[in-house]
Amino acid sequence: MELNVSDLSVSRGGIAVLEGLSFSILEGEALVLRGPNGSGKTTLLRTIAGLQPPLRGTIGLEREAMAYAGHSDGIKSVLTVRENLQFWADVFETGAIDPALQAFDLSALENRPAGGLSAGQKRRLGLARMVVSGRPVWVLDEPTVSLDLASVAMFAEAVRAHLAAGGLALLATHIDLGLSEARMLDVTPFKAIPPEIDDFDGDFL
Repeated sequence: MELNVSDLSVSRGGIAVLEGLSFSILEGEALVLRGPNGSGKTTLLRTIAGLQPPLRGTIGLEREAMAYAGHSDGIKSVLTVRENLQFWADVFETGAIDPALQAFDLSALENRPAGGLSAGQKRRLGLARMVVSGRPVWVLDEPTVSLDLASVAMFAEAVRAHLAAGGLALLATHIDLGLSEARMLDVTPFKAIPPEIDDFDGDFL
């Protein structure tokens, strides 16, 4: 399993934000995207995950190999923790959800409606979807939002387990996850050059 990105350019609102990105992530590897707010990390992740088309370039992996977690937790508040994970297990056509409950310390909360969880607990439930997905490629956008230090460490262990099982991960985060083995990629040098605006009056001279 390998994710290959070649000469990729991505846009937000029809305007290029990043261009000329090329990188590869091998089985068992994690790549962490860095860059200031608004630099295009979310747009890049959404493009790689197949949620929007690239301006140009290629993404050498099928969308069906990827599981994406964005800013939304992707949970249904009226369902219990277990029912939420079972819903996603059915969507991804995978098996037991107990490993996901254990990985994110949710077993004691499994019968609680998701709407009654704290922000951090909701985030852990949302991230537990990645384990349930059974997909080898995790694409994660600011996954540690609302998590305390203990939960950040818990998430890092889940990523390590995923990598050890032959998966790979692409993450955007400003937080040090303690994943010393992860490679870093600063997207700032790939910022797209804005198009020049013609002098409107010049058209009439």
